[in-house]
Amino acid sequence: MAWLNDQFAKVIRFAVGSIRPQGAFEWLEADGSHVPGKHPQLFLTARMTYVAALAAVRGIPGSGALLDHGVDALLALHRDPAADGWIADPLTDPNTRKMTYDHVHVGFAAANAVAAGSERARDVLDHAIHVIDTHLWRPDEAALVESYAADWTDSEPYRGANSNMHGVEAFLAIGVATGDPVWFRRALAISERLIDGAARANHWLMPEHFTADWEPLPDYNRDEPAHPFRPYGWTPGHAFEWSRLLLELAAALGDTAPGWLAESARALGDTALATWGIDGTPGFGYTTDWDGVPVVTTRLHWPLCEAIQAVALLHRATGDPAYESAYRRCWDHAAAHWIDETGMWANELTPELTEGSTIWRGRPDVYHTVGALLGPQVPAAPNLAAALAVAGTDITRAP
Repeated sequence: MAWLNDQFAKVIRFAVGSIRPQGAFEWLEADGSHVPGKHPQLFLTARMTYVAALAAVRGIPGSGALLDHGVDALLALHRDPAADGWIADPLTDPNTRKMTYDHVHVGFAAANAVAAGSERARDVLDHAIHVIDTHLWRPDEAALVESYAADWTDSEPYRGANSNMHGVEAFLAIGVATGDPVWFRRALAISERLIDGAARANHWLMPEHFTADWEPLPDYNRDEPAHPFRPYGWTPGHAFEWSRLLLELAAALGDTAPGWLAESARALGDTALATWGIDGTPGFGYTTDWDGVPVVTTRLHWPLCEAIQAVALLHRATGDPAYESAYRRCWDHAAAHWIDETGMWANELTPELTEGSTIWRGRPDVYHTVGALLGPQVPAAPNLAAALAVAGTDITRAP
């Protein structure tokens, strides 16, 4: 645990350099400088606010200012006082579509910030709940829509597993922050559709893209397979992410959790683990086709981070030593190829395990990294900041 905590402190020291004095956060290069031409993005602002909440709970010096800065950006720079909700790119394109992906990240960040003691984050959380209830949640579908025009018209005729997956993550955190179990029921409903339904029916290779009537679109973006948010094919990293979330959902539901949650978490984790090195190089590639053949073999940091969290929780849940072995293998691989001398992770590696930038440049995102560092330290929990607060703030010992 000491090594994990030391790495977490290093990541926070690096992340503090992303503070933009005019509001929100800069995209950082590997050396900590600002990526030219990049502007604050809502989902990254929300993610950095979440990271700051975890750092505040852990008592990292400077994290309080980092958290306040993130909350400020969500209260002001990114807010859309005219049309409601938040603006993804307020500096260069205030009329960008309002994405569910962005807005559930805001709710997720606010819920964790509240758990970290930020009173002003309650205003962000209240508004995020209003936006979700008013615009994003479809009771007739028991799921989230994908996006709207800037004025909340022109709903996109597409349904995405990615935005709904992050909706599950947000709903779990919101349920803890508000004490309202409706959020856990919504998370379960989404999971029933996408996991107990679509993923199970497709041998645990979960479809990512659907029509507005929830018909799978298996060829979606075949001509743009490396899309950063909507890639073609199956995404092993999302299988790991879902595995973790299902165990967190089971923890939230307690004795009322259906048995398929744990079963599915294990099936998804095992299916994704089987892709380790299938292209001849250690690690997890970005995507495969529906027969399991690699499509995009570029490595991204976040599938490895999610694998670390998933196998740690699976080991806690099952006691199976294979998951402990996988946990150690993932960390050995990370230390050998991903983590630089500052403690930061490369965002992307080529199939030859050299740093790349075809999908994501620089070091814009530490959300998955801190999950890998802190998530395995506590049992499955629907709100990591709250779980860490219960465990204690002393980072010199294991919680």
